[in-house]
Amino acid sequence: MPSDKQLRQMYEWMVTARYYEERLQEEYMEGKEPAFDISAGPIPGELHLAAGHESSAAGVVSHLRAEDTVTAPHRPHHIAIAKGVDLKRMTAEIFGRETGLGSGKGGHMHLFDPDVNFACSGIIGQGVPPAVGAALAEKKRNTDNVAVAFLGEGAIDQGAFLESLNLAKVQELPVVFVIEDNDWAISMPKERVTDVADGSKRGAGHNIPHDRVPQDDAVQVFDAAREAVGRARDDNGPTVLEVQVHRRMGHFMGDAEAYRPEEDKAAAQMRDSIERMEDALENAGVAADDRDAIRADAEARVDEAISWAKDQPEPDPSAAYENEFVNPPAGVADTEPATDGGER
Repeated sequence: MPSDKQLRQMYEWMVTARYYEERLQEEYMEGKEPAFDISAGPIPGELHLAAGHESSAAGVVSHLRAEDTVTAPHRPHHIAIAKGVDLKRMTAEIFGRETGLGSGKGGHMHLFDPDVNFACSGIIGQGVPPAVGAALAEKKRNTDNVAVAFLGEGAIDQGAFLESLNLAKVQELPVVFVIEDNDWAISMPKERVTDVADGSKRGAGHNIPHDRVPQDDAVQVFDAAREAVGRARDDNGPTVLEVQVHRRMGHFMGDAEAYRPEEDKAAAQMRDSIERMEDALENAGVAADDRDAIRADAEARVDEAISWAKDQPEPDPSAAYENEFVNPPAGVADTEPATDGGER
């Protein structure tokens, strides 16, 4: 059971993430209606929100340190907030501004903050191998730091995930694989994607300890993650943990969700991990005024981050050619002649 301090911290992360995504939704939809135009508005392109996933991040990250590595999928904001990613610079990145984490080049699916060892990717399951690599590095350095890879239930059949499980077990690496099961793999219900009802059992095929939290209850996640992270930190190898969450919004903003039954949408709105956390706080003796203060402070920080980000400069178009993989190292001249008559 989390301490009073831990409960308050988890609640802060959860309400911050929920309000952050509600505000991002407002900003994102500006200029995109009535006929949805994905290129319009202050946040062009796709936007994937994780409202309903907050319990998994709060429960797991409670056991992590700044030195631990976390990788996330294309719904990363709740995890990034819990891991301590700079809120203002993350928001600037989402708005495509020069002061963003990636100078405005990566957007919301490609956030990277080396100060807290956090990264994410829009490629399904892509974050799993790097987390295993980070765990291998920590083992070779003989530290007790761990790595955590978050992924969706739609990624449990990816070859990269299965290969990562194998390597993690063979090397007994300090890594935890956290599967967020929101019942929908993009537009397909889980049962049409895989016959594995409990994704954590993917670990059984590699003789890896596994567990499943059957509802999006941050306290239950906390308890399960304490054992998993503790196992990794004590050099006892990997764990696969699945958490049942829910998707309150479409796969992406603008998703009409015609594939999704109305009763499923209604059921998702009825399941709220934040309300469960408020009950846990009340049972722990945390007064309603204290909870309101935590929420008000979180909302103020989010509003400040969004206002700050929108005031930041947009990158100069020429910056698109900077920091490219093909750039030669500093001091190395390009002696090959240009083949198109122009400058390289």
